[in-house]
Amino acid sequence: MGGLRWRSRLGPAVAVAPGARVDKFEVFFDLVFVFSFFIITRATAMDINGRQLLHAMLVLAVLWWCWVIHSVVATRVRLGVGFVPVLMVIGMAALFCFALALPQAFGDPRAGAAGPAVVAISYVVIRAVHLVLYLHMVQDSPDERRQLRHFTPEIFVSTLLLAAAALVPPRIDDPGQATMVRDMLWLAVVVLQYATGLIAGTWGWGITSAEHWTERYDLILIIALGESVISVGVGSNLLGQPPTWSAVTAAVLGIVFTAALWWAHYDMIGPAARIALHAAEGRPRVAMARDAYAYLYLPMIAGIILFALGAEEIVHEIADPKIPIAEPAHGPAVPLLFGGVACFLSANMLFQLRTLRTVSWTRVVTVLLLLAAIPVGMHLPGLATLGLLTAICVGLVAAEVVVFAEGRRALHAVVFEERTTHETHEAAWRARWKEKPPEDPST
Repeated sequence: MGGLRWRSRLGPAVAVAPGARVDKFEVFFDLVFVFSFFIITRATAMDINGRQLLHAMLVLAVLWWCWVIHSVVATRVRLGVGFVPVLMVIGMAALFCFALALPQAFGDPRAGAAGPAVVAISYVVIRAVHLVLYLHMVQDSPDERRQLRHFTPEIFVSTLLLAAAALVPPRIDDPGQATMVRDMLWLAVVVLQYATGLIAGTWGWGITSAEHWTERYDLILIIALGESVISVGVGSNLLGQPPTWSAVTAAVLGIVFTAALWWAHYDMIGPAARIALHAAEGRPRVAMARDAYAYLYLPMIAGIILFALGAEEIVHEIADPKIPIAEPAHGPAVPLLFGGVACFLSANMLFQLRTLRTVSWTRVVTVLLLLAAIPVGMHLPGLATLGLLTAICVGLVAAEVVVFAEGRRALHAVVFEERTTHETHEAAWRARWKEKPPEDPST
């Protein structure tokens, strides 16, 4: 009874309506993912090596699966209405703790299980919050309840695997073997999660608002791009020291090539894919939403984190007055920089292929140029390396603006017409608020 009174005072959960947009609380929730991406990048940047990169990708994959489940829940219930924000704040707190403990999740197993245990417990709380909300919203839908049972084993098994990754390695005497066991357990979690999404299929699910779904993922991609901007700013190291022309130039180049990557997705591919998801119905819509957004956004975000790490390393060396300006970039910075951008564009091409069933030759040429530029960039000064990458990315944008000018204008015209029609409809509906109520003839 107390729980019912509590929920009645806050208000009921409200279902997502067709054509709904992202609400303010969802953007507020994303702030924790901003922090999570920041932690992953900062923890990896401390000591960039193959094992650290593997750990970063494993953590990102598990974190992204939480995001996918979060987006599925958000397709059914408005997260900022009624009693739902209370539960979501609990989920935010758990996700925040999850991010805080990530640097210790892959530390020395002999250091204890405190950090990994916090990761496992936080994961349980996040998944529990999502499960409770979704169960509440589908209680009157037998098909969705039946489909949810196909995913229930993944929740319990992935939780057990993360708990084992926290508790088992500290009990193994050999540090190398303990590390291998922990890494394999995390890898098993990732394989289980993403395989479940494919095996369980799309029957029983539904995407009520294609607008909400696409906007949700577009916002999280912008958050990831924002992390790359932060990395360039951290690498410039301008706080507390006089700015140099080389550091300022490197920072400007970092902003320019990041903006070019934003343009590469949001100018044509993103809007066209949104229209394609709107046009799809039923299971084809769910399959496209799963494949293109839930799955292919992950390698795009992984590519952003990789090139952010490379950009930070290069900009940091450029800004360091002790390193000669003509000194080539050291370590894995150049492969991470060019390889990360190539990973982003390759995943974006797969996204384009899945949603639009086309592939742009400009993207293929750009990826090949990026891969070919890696050995060249390793022998160039850091500033010239950033300039080469920026030239390739800006060249991609310029080429597509010229080559695809007619299709681009047609797409933008359709988007403009759609938005104009939508605004006209909203204005007509809201005009009722200004209408005076009819006078009562009896008075």
